[in-house]
Amino acid sequence: MASFVSFNISPMIPVLVAFLVVSSSLGPVLSLPAMPDSGNRPVANQTLRPYKEDQKLGRINDYLKKINKPAAKTIQSPDGDFIDCVLSHLQPAFDHPELKGQKPLDPPERPKGLYFTEAARESLQLWTDSGESCPEGTVPIRRTTEKDILRASSVRRYGRKLGRNVRRDSTGNGHEHAVLFVNGEQYYGAKANLNVWAPRVTNEYEFSLSQIWVISGSFGNDLNTIEAGWQVSPELYGDNYPRFFTYWTTDAYRTTGCYNLLCSGFVQTNNRIAIGAAISPRSSYNGRQFDIGLMVWKDPNHGHWWLEFGSGLLVGYWPAFLFSHLRNHANMIQFGGEIVNTRSSGHHTSTQMGSGHFAEEGFGKAAYFRNLQTVDWDNNLLPLTNLRLLADHSNCYDVRQGRNRVWGTYFYYGGPGKNVRCP
Repeated sequence: MASFVSFNISPMIPVLVAFLVVSSSLGPVLSLPAMPDSGNRPVANQTLRPYKEDQKLGRINDYLKKINKPAAKTIQSPDGDFIDCVLSHLQPAFDHPELKGQKPLDPPERPKGLYFTEAARESLQLWTDSGESCPEGTVPIRRTTEKDILRASSVRRYGRKLGRNVRRDSTGNGHEHAVLFVNGEQYYGAKANLNVWAPRVTNEYEFSLSQIWVISGSFGNDLNTIEAGWQVSPELYGDNYPRFFTYWTTDAYRTTGCYNLLCSGFVQTNNRIAIGAAISPRSSYNGRQFDIGLMVWKDPNHGHWWLEFGSGLLVGYWPAFLFSHLRNHANMIQFGGEIVNTRSSGHHTSTQMGSGHFAEEGFGKAAYFRNLQTVDWDNNLLPLTNLRLLADHSNCYDVRQGRNRVWGTYFYYGGPGKNVRCP
């Protein structure tokens, strides 16, 4: 599942190519009608504030009642999270009209050519360190709190990437990448191992993530994506822990999809992994390296997209009906890191990507992906061909690719953000 590795590898020099990314904008704040003035009230906005606050808190409470399902058991994590063990058939996915009354599906056939050479770890997340676990027949769900939603400024924006435009040229939209990608063929899944870090994020409106993207559609409003990896997002989680996360959209982040289980969509089947919970342990600079396995693939029988975390832990699936283009196959797979640069201080952000160190520093210092593979139409795992590299701002974050017999196709990536070459 996860492993500690202790050898050095010389990376190859990358080729830079332009690709995909997103720019975000916040939705408008809901405006409310003014209350009648009695004639002796001091200032209108002071008078309206309690009314507006009551309305906002009401919307938040309604959302919390909807998203936080009754728990058969609750576990408190050392980081302060509450993990609710929810009966599988009561999880948020089954609020969807097409899933009402259903139960999670049985595991699908795994891709051929898959083998496990690493010992499985019993603990991958902080909440399990106490020895507590969720009973069979339940799924662990990180409880959403009022504070979580208040950080997002509105119920509508919480847990979503609203208002993003996807285009090939990512210059100037605040999102920066250091990635490797393949396109031009039909893809039915992707697999890789990536090491986990706790990069510094400079403010709550920025994030740093490392993930696999499974992509289909054009780069307009019909873009479909499935995403999974780890991220540090103070706005979403209220801290700087790296957390296991998922995302999906079927209309380029406009109205569909969400992080984790914050809307009806992803169906969780595992009682040992909490999506959105902190990953533990983490890699350390010049120290031990901790990496996780991720695989997303399309069930050849039912067409759903399944997610595996670690070495053989099936987390759950995205039902095929959620998507348009991804009902068939993906036309692009991407691996790597992404940050948001708000330039809040008038210069490039100091938010780190990966370990916060450039790719050239190599093993034990830079972040990496290793053993990259894709899944073909016949459910076979295959090595990557026609690889391309992208570093939007290589003086801030870069990427270097390599290949050997042990790690297969791999790459190092990341960087510190603001530095003498990245003003």
